[in-house]
Amino acid sequence: MTDLRKIIIDDKEVEVDGAMTLIQACEVAGIEIPRFCYHERLSIAGNCRMCLVEIVGGPPKPAASCAMQVRDLRPGPEGQPPVVRTNSPMVKKAREGVMEFLLINHPLDCPICDQGGECDLQDQAMAYGVDNSRYREAKRAVEDLDLGPLVATTMTRCISCTRCVRFTTEVAGVTVMGQTGRGEDAEITTYLNQTLDSNMQGNIIDLCPVGALTNKPYAFTARPWELRKTETIDVMDALGSNIRVDVRGREVKRILPRNHDGVNEEWISDKTRFIWDGLRRQRLDRPYVRRNGKLQPASWPEALKAAAKAMRGKKLAGLIGDLVPVEAAFALKQLIEGQGGAVECRVDDSKLPAGNRSAYVGTALIEDIDNAQMIQLIGTNPRDEAPVLNARIRKAWLKGAEIGLIGAPVDLTYDYTHMGSTRADLMKIMEHKFSKVLEVPSVVIIGQGALNEADGEAVLSQAMKLAELTDSKFLVLHTAAARVGAMDAGCTTDGGMTAALDGAEVVYNLGADEIDIAEGAFVIYQGSHGDRGAHRADVILPGAAYTEESGLFVNTEGRPQLALRAGFPPGEAKENWAILRALSAEMGATLPYDTQAALRHALIEVVPHLAEIDSVPENAWKRVALRKPAKAAFRNPIAEFYLTNPIARASTVMAECAAQAQARRNAKMAAE
Repeated sequence: MTDLRKIIIDDKEVEVDGAMTLIQACEVAGIEIPRFCYHERLSIAGNCRMCLVEIVGGPPKPAASCAMQVRDLRPGPEGQPPVVRTNSPMVKKAREGVMEFLLINHPLDCPICDQGGECDLQDQAMAYGVDNSRYREAKRAVEDLDLGPLVATTMTRCISCTRCVRFTTEVAGVTVMGQTGRGEDAEITTYLNQTLDSNMQGNIIDLCPVGALTNKPYAFTARPWELRKTETIDVMDALGSNIRVDVRGREVKRILPRNHDGVNEEWISDKTRFIWDGLRRQRLDRPYVRRNGKLQPASWPEALKAAAKAMRGKKLAGLIGDLVPVEAAFALKQLIEGQGGAVECRVDDSKLPAGNRSAYVGTALIEDIDNAQMIQLIGTNPRDEAPVLNARIRKAWLKGAEIGLIGAPVDLTYDYTHMGSTRADLMKIMEHKFSKVLEVPSVVIIGQGALNEADGEAVLSQAMKLAELTDSKFLVLHTAAARVGAMDAGCTTDGGMTAALDGAEVVYNLGADEIDIAEGAFVIYQGSHGDRGAHRADVILPGAAYTEESGLFVNTEGRPQLALRAGFPPGEAKENWAILRALSAEMGATLPYDTQAALRHALIEVVPHLAEIDSVPENAWKRVALRKPAKAAFRNPIAEFYLTNPIARASTVMAECAAQAQARRNAKMAAE
């Protein structure tokens, strides 16, 4: 039951929940309160004192609005609502004093600081500080930390807000950072000078209100006002995190998170944030045709002519990779099936049933995890497959949720009950007598490690049965950003990839770099990077990366989202749908659209729910027919988190992170 209280803030009366803090009540009233340590997704520290306000009739000193609840205020002598002032002389003097203390030891290196132009300390010093300092003594200095290859530190700038400590401990689940010393000797440090072992550590760069923690790969490359900013969608995993891509000229300079409470809140994984240098390395920027056993540069007319000649009258197979927008997948489906061929998007041989959205997407929203009291994980390691989703599960665990895992035991950053590693252990659980009268919000999450083996459909049927017996929401956790959208568009073949490739004379590989295509078939590769797919190809058609074309992506919960173009492809590379349209004309089977808008219109006619951007359609529950799986152990599908796609493998930053992670795994303990 909500405890509503009336409160007067700067002569404006508002009614808010009594559990709200004063800083939240001021936001409801539309009044801005400066802050450094307070963050709405972290615990309250109350140590920067910048958010001081005056409580009329209260103590003769200002109060920290982040740490005081509305219900703690006393009403007036005749029962009037409590009065709070945020702009009185007392508050003004207090803020100026706090700002003066914060700047006592802060170095004057704004001209060379990467935070310049988007620094909270700069902005609030201008708005709430004074233009002089009474401090004449020497400033203190602190040694910088080595947090690894991603986060640069200049700890002399630190104002001890402890946001980084609270984030790594509470959200990322890595208890490495803390504060030592008191007074002038206080400093943020790491336990035994360790580096951060987390795939979400980059978020502390955004949280840091000063220039103490900055983006190491981005350091000294651009200023924020030089960058063109584009809001788009991430494709490094299937979560569909909302991101902002900052570009200068033709180069992506950095990637930042956008707030979306239903998907990624305001966090992104390190792979999402630091992948950008891979967007310009090992790029395919011109067509190639294999002549006399060697790939040689060719013009677009030559390459399209060679591809069309190879495809005419042959048995075709089309493969759709993990980073392909729905429009390109749909165009390939129309082109290949129009020539009597087969198309397949389940290139990891995942046994996801086509046409049954409740079985390849599920019925749960990502937000359902927040309030779940029971979460069952089957054949998945969400820390590697979707780090931000894993942080959401950790948040539910902190609120008291029980987590169960059937699969390989791994460090998920929270406690869980390991219920076995094999399919036989799943069947043992199925023998229990579950009761729907247990009105406990529950979620069953099944990963690709449980689905990409030969008995994947049997495991899926048992997982769906478990969700039925426990009255749980059901979520299929995908690892490929393109998978759900391509399945929605019908890019599947009965019998999966084996059936699609069976007897195929020509394979059209649209960005599928995680597979090996057997010798014998003629391979046309369309993609952005010179990775495994390009090495096997006989014709290479250079396509755009995910930041270089607009496109629809459907995330793991089935939410269609629109990615927007932030830059242009390098050299002669083209947008993926446009290449397929040009090839269809060369083959004399022209696809019926000349613009992406027309293509999207044709796609939405076939798949209407794709028009509902950023909304999750309800999926009618249809359980897969029960079958008994084998007794083998589950295997997690991701061997190396930092090297899962061609963009990541082209990135020097990701290579350094992978090498460091490998060294950490192989490090010997003292007793060894």
